[in-house]
Formats: sequence, C-alpha cells, structure tokens
Amino acid sequence: MIPFTLQKAGSEAEALGAAAAGARFIAGGTTLVDLMREHVEQPTRLVDINALPLSHIRVEGDELVIGALARMSDVAAHPDVCRLHPVIAESLIEGASPQLRNMASIGNLLQRVRCPYFRMLDADCNKRAPGSGCAAIDGLHAGNAILGVSDHCSATHPSDLAVALVALDAVVHVRGPHGARSFPVEDLFRLPGTTPHLEHTLQAGELIVEVRVPPLSFARTARYLKVRDRASYEFALVSAAAAFEVRDGVIQAARLACGGVGTRPWRMRAAELLLQGSPATRQSFEAAALTTIADASPLPGNRYKVALLQRTVIHALELVGEGK
Repeated sequence: MIPFTLQKAGSEAEALGAAAAGARFIAGGTTLVDLMREHVEQPTRLVDINALPLSHIRVEGDELVIGALARMSDVAAHPDVCRLHPVIAESLIEGASPQLRNMASIGNLLQRVRCPYFRMLDADCNKRAPGSGCAAIDGLHAGNAILGVSDHCSATHPSDLAVALVALDAVVHVRGPHGARSFPVEDLFRLPGTTPHLEHTLQAGELIVEVRVPPLSFARTARYLKVRDRASYEFALVSAAAAFEVRDGVIQAARLACGGVGTRPWRMRAAELLLQGSPATRQSFEAAALTTIADASPLPGNRYKVALLQRTVIHALELVGEGK
C-alpha cells in the first residue's frame, strides 16, 4: 500500500473542504481499502467522515429517509424499513456477510463495478487504465454484463441494494462545493460507453448525505431474489427486485429492476408496462420476462444469463404473487 494521509472530519464543511483539496471520502472502507491494498486505487489523501451526523433512519411524512452513514446491518434490521420496504432489508441481507454489513454504509452504492480484470494490474482494463483495452472480451467474462455493454467494457455493477432502490424510485441527496442537489438513484450510475472509468455522476467533491424512498403501498410485498454461484457472500449472477399491485386479479402497477446483468442497476420499464393491466398469472410473467432480454448483448461465456434472467424474473414475480 502506498503512503497516504488520513484526516478525520468533525463537520460536513471540514469534509467538503478536504475533498476540495483532493482527499477521498472514506466511511466503512469495505471497497476502497481492498482496492488500495491491491494498488488498483492509490489515493494519497483520505478524509474519514464517520463523525458526521448522517447515520439516521427515519420516516418523514410518508418517505423513508436513510442517512449515508447508516450501516447496512442497522438499515436491514430497522422496523420502519422492514415494515414499509422489506425488499431493501432483503437486498442488504443478501448483499454481504454479517461482518461486512456491520461496517459498510449506504455510501457503498459507489462500490466499483465488477470484472476479474479490473483487479489484475497486468491485464488490459479500460476502467482501470483508460485506453488500454478490455481483456474480458476475449478472456474471462462469465460474470460480466449483458445489458448496457460497450466495446470498451462489460463489467457488472455489483450492488444489491442499488437494484432495490432503483425499483422503488429512490432519490439520492448530495451536497458539495456548489450546493445541494437531488436526483433518482438510477441516475447516479453511468453506462460505460467509451469512458468506462467514469462510473457515476457525482461532481468533484460531492458527498452523498441521504437516500429518500417515496411511499409505495404495494412495496410492502416486494421481493428480492438473488441467484449466485454459492449460497452466501457472493455477487449476483442475476438478481431481481419486483413489486406489483393487484386488484380483482389484474395488475394495476408494477416495479422491476435487475442486477448482475447490467453495467448499472437495470430498471425493466418495458416489463412493467406489459404487466400493467395484465392478469397476475405465470403467462403474464413469462411475457414480461421476455421483454427483459430484448437489448441483451452477451459474449460467448455469459450467454447463459439470457435464459437465467428470464427465469429469475418469472420466479421473483411469482414470489410477489404468493405474498398477496
């Protein structure tokens, strides 16, 4: 690990000032510290933000408000989260080991995209070294994305929580040197295009302060389904956060987002539209699942994800239906 300085911020202004001077924010450190050990990232200045008052979890009006420093384990166990948005709790529990959940904060939404070559310093990786090429195209890519890919990168976004938040139309609030702003969590993540090293839309020095989840009555029966190589402590091959409202056997509204298949958490709006007005039957679920692969661009080694995505979506929708 290269030498670096660590500053502890006692206030938000102090943290933002350190960031303006070139420091990187660090909270749980469950991603950044690993990457520093492996020399994938080499920041020379870090600012510890754990003292900031951003660990709140509360309901304001009908909105669920989660501070950026709230630990994953605390969010997953919070009664308001479990009552209003159990899919968030489910995604957090499925997302990491208990030890990591005790350390990782909601700011973990910014964990780096997954590909085996990203951590291989002797391999070509446009994400790590822009313009060097992409070793995954002709190499190992079984876990890579099939949606939102480009000739420059097909790395998969790893977050389970982000998938649930995207499905729920959650909004992220940030503050930085130019003031405060808010935008959908979905818009936090970039497609790789020709610049895969640019993964998010935060401006220089901006700090995530909280996430707000709007009210959604049928979110109380939403489900998160994760398919992976082993039963725990593993990234998703395919995942799905699903919710729908049924009246007289007909779906009135639906939400669906998937992980493990996209270069960012992938909202399945075409499937949502198809479900709306359809009967809550397996036939409807199969038709919706078919729309999720319309834009798939698999490589030879991850072509299995095309069928796996459809099966996962169908199963997730059936789980929601069973809970009605």
